[in-house]
Amino acid sequence: MKEKILFMLNDTDGLRRFLIIFYIIGVAGMLLPVTSGLFIFLTPVALLMSFGLLMMHHQPGYNAKNTAVFSFIFISGIVVELIGVHTGLIFGNYIYGKGLGLKIFDTPILIGMNWLLLIYTTGSIMQKVNITPVIRIAAGATMMLIYDLVLEQVAPKMDMWSWENSEVPVNNYIAWWLIAAFFHSLIVLFGIKLKNPLSITILVTQFLFFVVLYLFL
Repeated sequence: MKEKILFMLNDTDGLRRFLIIFYIIGVAGMLLPVTSGLFIFLTPVALLMSFGLLMMHHQPGYNAKNTAVFSFIFISGIVVELIGVHTGLIFGNYIYGKGLGLKIFDTPILIGMNWLLLIYTTGSIMQKVNITPVIRIAAGATMMLIYDLVLEQVAPKMDMWSWENSEVPVNNYIAWWLIAAFFHSLIVLFGIKLKNPLSITILVTQFLFFVVLYLFL
């Protein structure tokens, strides 16, 4: 059994197919009124699974430098959101719902994981392109901004977070881009390699998941 599980976890083509099917099922579950509540409840599980598979397939492996940078992004993502939700000074006035699971000081722990997952996947894609470091940073942050433009429309419906007066302020998008650019700068500055066979699949399936929900939910 152990050998079979290890084989499945190392079968990247199989995992890509699994992730695609998993998010298709997720879309169907979210769109059906009878199951939407259950699938909202399972959102943290889906994020944890995607993040776990992503980190498991990081190549060539972990060392003190990339572990420190990844940990910094994870913790900083939580801290930034914690400050933002309690002051309204960074992103605007918003509150978190129950859709992202366990919270500390009204801020989901998984939000730090989400920042790291998005930085990692967009950074991994940008490293496949032969461009200058400055353009790589700007393009990575812009990819995340496009992702957020869609996510913000769906998040309240999934009880992730909601905005005051149900309006997403412009400074949210500005802050999102600037913070993303800062995190991408760390990846470039410290020369962190983000080679991962699952990066594109996870980012694209998640993005299309939110696009479909935006269109039909």
